Amino acid sequence: MEKEEAKKRIEELREVIRDNSRRYYVDNAPVISDYEYDHLMYELEDLEKAFPEFLVPDSPTQRVGSDLETQGAGENAEPGIRREFAQYPHRFPMLSLGNTYSIAEIEAFAQRADKTLGTSFTYCCELKFDGTAICLEYRDGRLFRALTRGDGVVGDDVTENVRRISNIPQQLHGDYPPEFEIRGEILMPYEAFDRLNRERILQEEAPFANPRNAASGSLKLLDPEEVAHRGLWCTLYHIPSESLSFETHDQALRAAESWGLPVSDKRRICHGIEEIEAYISEWDTARKALPFATDGIVIKINEMAFQRTLGFTAKSPRWAVAYKFKAEQALTRVLSIDYQVGRTGAVTPVANLEPVLLSGTMVKRATLNNADQMALLDIRIGDSVYVEKGGEIIPKITAVELSKRPQDSQPPVFPAVCPDCGTALVREGDEAKWFCPNTDGCPMQIKGRLLHFMSRRAMNILAGDATVEQLYNLGMVRTPADLYDLTKGRLLMLEGWKDRSAERFLESLRASRSVPFERVLFALGIRYVGESTAKEIARHFGDIDAVASASKEELLAVQDVGEVIAQSVADFFAEGKHLNEVRRLKEAGLRFSMEEAQAAGSDALAGKTVVVSGNFSLSRDDMKALIERHGGRNSGSVSGKTSFLLAGSKPGPEKIRKCEELGIPVIGEEEFFAMIPSAELPSIPEAVSDDEPTLF
Repeated sequence: MEKEEAKKRIEELREVIRDNSRRYYVDNAPVISDYEYDHLMYELEDLEKAFPEFLVPDSPTQRVGSDLETQGAGENAEPGIRREFAQYPHRFPMLSLGNTYSIAEIEAFAQRADKTLGTSFTYCCELKFDGTAICLEYRDGRLFRALTRGDGVVGDDVTENVRRISNIPQQLHGDYPPEFEIRGEILMPYEAFDRLNRERILQEEAPFANPRNAASGSLKLLDPEEVAHRGLWCTLYHIPSESLSFETHDQALRAAESWGLPVSDKRRICHGIEEIEAYISEWDTARKALPFATDGIVIKINEMAFQRTLGFTAKSPRWAVAYKFKAEQALTRVLSIDYQVGRTGAVTPVANLEPVLLSGTMVKRATLNNADQMALLDIRIGDSVYVEKGGEIIPKITAVELSKRPQDSQPPVFPAVCPDCGTALVREGDEAKWFCPNTDGCPMQIKGRLLHFMSRRAMNILAGDATVEQLYNLGMVRTPADLYDLTKGRLLMLEGWKDRSAERFLESLRASRSVPFERVLFALGIRYVGESTAKEIARHFGDIDAVASASKEELLAVQDVGEVIAQSVADFFAEGKHLNEVRRLKEAGLRFSMEEAQAAGSDALAGKTVVVSGNFSLSRDDMKALIERHGGRNSGSVSGKTSFLLAGSKPGPEKIRKCEELGIPVIGEEEFFAMIPSAELPSIPEAVSDDEPTLF
């Protein structure tokens, strides 16, 4: 390659890598795979070695990928993410690991270490957790500060959010040192990831592509209590040698474990490349049974003295390397493409695939997101396509195998009209999606809004798709207010409904009248108004009349409300049909002011901090709302400030253990309800699931 050509390519690569680094670390919405990103970086490294005159200090090869918000959050960043965190310098640089997909390069790493050290040593091999990096600082046994990696020199202070992660101890025990740092990863287990994405899809928000993005986005949310709801987990794997003195890395982790810190129990001491390769081979298969995502193996020189001898490059230690697993891929055929209409009218293309086994599950469908994504992939019915699972979870079509394309194939034509009601589709401004504007006449939109209104995180009414379908088809319900006109006699007209089914449904309707204002506002389904935004608006204005009469400028004064949300709220309440619906819901007894919610409670729990764990006759969200209405404060983790743990069935064992250590009372649901004035108890439907609406 000629010098000018190399210079041009180097500049192109730096621009592409920086853009994708921001999308990965800040927006948590990557548009290329880790494999593609890594190979762009490898190409840049090779060119800079070949043409060292073009190497500059701020090249991506010389700097750690940064999660600092000063880079600016992109358009795909999750709503509710904090834009400004306090920032503090790391006491010791927080670098990233060099990585490879090649066993041969792992062998070369071992050979370099052998040559440099010239004596026997061991390796500590660990799983490479697919989360977001964190640095915890403890002083006198208490969690003092938690910083993100940031740019490796400075990190964002996320201490209050980290305190809501249940397995991170606030107070250590045993013979801990007076002050030290420990580093690790914040993870989102598959179960929590699935639950979060179900909620986001129901709310017509883009699902997270993988657990890493979800964990990173959750760690920077505005509301620490929402962080607690996300189900994050922590695994710690490194104490900087400058922070504490240990002979080996493994010894340091065993000490940390004895102080109550969560370290991985999957590491292994290896004595040579054969044992390292055996460990890699074992976990390439075994990792698929883990409850959280891993994307490789980290190999570290175990002896601390030898780590210091080997030292660091500008962005990574020379005594450690990561071997990354390639994402599992499968080749299958596109049978057809469906176009689904959501509650806001957004039309989403979905590919129906010839069933194929991938990462232990049969994949039959994969979303194509929007018309632009379809065009980018140039995907056609009959094509053979490569399917991956992002983070081993969500099926994603990554490429078309053009060599297998049928000769007579034609590009699919994105529908010009709504596939459900036939109305001409529209595309607004810079929106990536096409929308059906027939808000009041499109059956899928109507049913989608009803499902959203009844969902667990909104009104928590015992119904699912089958119930909504029945009620809609018989003409019984068209808007949420119609639900409150239903009678037992009319419900018994539904196929398969018995006396008890009707009673339970009506009980859940009665209980929904106790749902606090912020959740009622969220249930209305105003476009772009998610759960946390609804809470901020409700608290700012106090009642629905103030929200409905607010100008766009007044709405912009609310925390977390920007131009798009403010305009959407103003447009919603400018329509008479929406004001009429609110009037009917008011008449049905729903709560449309913060004062109503407060008046319905008491001060029975005033001054008490409560941790909720397990399953109850109410959903956990309703139980937390009940605590707040009676003067209590919810916390996601057990600490010395906890008044009691409210334990349902299957409470978290770590929380129970911590309560025993700190002498904190653990009480059951019956004892809890006895603490609240009986007149204030809600009507409680049977066995409400915390996961999904009940289907009749």
